[in-house]
Amino acid sequence: MTEDVRPFVVKDCTLVAIATGDRAQNLKELRERLLTIHPGSIYYHFWGGHLRPKFVDPEYNNDFAAWVKHALHDTALAERLAIVDPTWFPNIEDLRKEVLEIIEERLDETEWIPWAKREEQFHFIRAQMIIFSTRCLIKRPEDLLRMIPHLSEGSIFYHFIDARRRTEGGVNDFCAWLHLFGERYQDLCARLCAIDPYFVTLAELREELLSVLKGYFQ
Repeated sequence: MTEDVRPFVVKDCTLVAIATGDRAQNLKELRERLLTIHPGSIYYHFWGGHLRPKFVDPEYNNDFAAWVKHALHDTALAERLAIVDPTWFPNIEDLRKEVLEIIEERLDETEWIPWAKREEQFHFIRAQMIIFSTRCLIKRPEDLLRMIPHLSEGSIFYHFIDARRRTEGGVNDFCAWLHLFGERYQDLCARLCAIDPYFVTLAELREELLSVLKGYFQ
């Protein structure tokens, strides 16, 4: 191990849901709220499902698509929203713009605006992340292979998904750490960065990470 590279500090996290008070009962109201809603709310409605217990083979990966399908019964729009992958966008504002464009396109297509029942309104939730120390250190890159199977889903989320909005260049924490060793692990980083974490559960994501690490180190 390069002596001047510090060990990787493993952290855990959870997302705390905070009600914003904003809600929508039809598609126009959803568009209007999306124009000004806190970026943390968009983040929560796209990524929060990964850390919620009910995230088990969902029909739709984001809350907007699920609400449009089950409350407004607009299957066509739900499918368009469902294929939006937040990893395609460098920031939340670009993601917001994409969602708004899809909704506005649908509003232009339809002559009537469907309404949800009062008890099925869309409630905008904002996410606040709580970060925990695990006291776990990874000292050498090859130790990742041994440690990944033991990391909690919260740790996988924090270091591989949430890291993209925290690190320079929008990479996961594992690659940000590996870059400190110079070009030696450039190929491994390329393989890790090629993994799309959005359309899989955190348990499946952990298995994909493990598969890449096995292929590289073994």
